[in-house]
Amino acid sequence: MFEIRDIAISDYDTVLPMVQEFYHSSAVEHDVDSAILERSLRAAADPAEPMLRGLLLLEDGAAVGYAYVTRYYSAEVGAHCLMFEELYFKETCRGKGYGTRVFQYVMAEYPDCGRIRLEVTDANKGAIRLYERLGFRFLQYGQMVLDR
Repeated sequence: MFEIRDIAISDYDTVLPMVQEFYHSSAVEHDVDSAILERSLRAAADPAEPMLRGLLLLEDGAAVGYAYVTRYYSAEVGAHCLMFEELYFKETCRGKGYGTRVFQYVMAEYPDCGRIRLEVTDANKGAIRLYERLGFRFLQYGQMVLDR
């Protein structure tokens, strides 16, 4: 049975190895300091953190993945939007329809969001197929960042 629940701080040791695996996969195009990954996981598990929510993905009670989502306002959309920061499944749980179920869950949790946005690397072909099947399309914006 597949379940979704909020990540709790007691899940830290279970989720951190999945976060590290995600950041060492083709889904991420650059290195990220492990202290940042740990800080982000703590924030995702903190119910008092209003900007980041962590979801634990379970199969028969065992953790098989996680997701991070964050809300923001987009002037382009004229509404609140939701950003899928991360979505990860262990290899053994890919292709079972769980990704679709995560998106259905999140859409039901955030019905007021006018857009759901995510990032995907060209190398992550399986994720691209899922996202396109769900109706996502590519925006042709170049992305720029300034880390501080």
